[in-house]
Amino acid sequence: MSRVAVLGAGSWGTTLAIHLAEAGHEAGIWGHEPAELEAIERDRENRKFLPGIALPPAVKVCAELEAALEGASATLYVVPSQAVREVAARVLALGGGGIPVCASKGLELGSLKRMSEVLTEALRDDAPVVLLGPSHAEEVSRGIPTSVVAASRSETRAREVQVLCSTGRLRVYTNDDVIGCEMGAALKNVIAIAAGVCDGLGFGDNTKGALLTRGLAEIARLGERLGGRRETFFGLTGMGDLIATAMSRHSRNRHVGERIGRGESLDEVLGQMVMVAEGVHTARAARDLGRARDVELPITEQVCAMLFERRAPLVGMQALM
Repeated sequence: MSRVAVLGAGSWGTTLAIHLAEAGHEAGIWGHEPAELEAIERDRENRKFLPGIALPPAVKVCAELEAALEGASATLYVVPSQAVREVAARVLALGGGGIPVCASKGLELGSLKRMSEVLTEALRDDAPVVLLGPSHAEEVSRGIPTSVVAASRSETRAREVQVLCSTGRLRVYTNDDVIGCEMGAALKNVIAIAAGVCDGLGFGDNTKGALLTRGLAEIARLGERLGGRRETFFGLTGMGDLIATAMSRHSRNRHVGERIGRGESLDEVLGQMVMVAEGVHTARAARDLGRARDVELPITEQVCAMLFERRAPLVGMQALM
């Protein structure tokens, strides 16, 4: 039995805490909203993000970050990607929390860095682990069979996280291609927004099949330029994650795209969502990264134009043809 700190009390953070508890560990879960933590502890259920799923006794809701980190052999970062640096800096100031494991997907605005790079800088740790793959919280929390990847420069750490998280219903693979795994997991959210636009416009399977195929090529093109291995993009954190996110009714990124395709503005869509759609921030960061590295990202460019420049969805999709 290990004690694990889970930082982030959204749907995925709550799911990981529940999963770890059911695997025989103690999970201390913390979030930045005290009122939400109080409600979770009172109800022993995260009714806002994960209604109907009870918290096992081994999930300890922690009002203070220090309490979550106490005695932790690993710390899971499951906060929005733009908050990872700030939270990690607080963890470092408190003395750290074992192996850093990032389950957030995205690119940091401004620096355009991957989450493992952010953790390396903020924690002064050169081998954090990233936990990525096709894993909707709504399914993992209900025990639906799922496979993910623990990627790190340290094979020892990746295997430790594999052992920590593996159960009969969650299979964890290891990988040392951190760049490829992170870029696939981050950029698929952008392509999923475009897939949602297709749905909102009423297009069919032909369109989405073409979009996902070209989207995967786009992801691999930028990922390889940054140092990722091409084969990684055809694995769980590339093609697998892209299929799940672009096709699922659970996908918040696909949901954003669908509503954009129906003619709503980004402000309208985000104003009515309680969860974070990481693809919105990642789209802008990926566009800037592609331009800086002279890599063509036509789908990403059109997604940004539709999100931030109010380009008509039909015009954006026609441009891709």
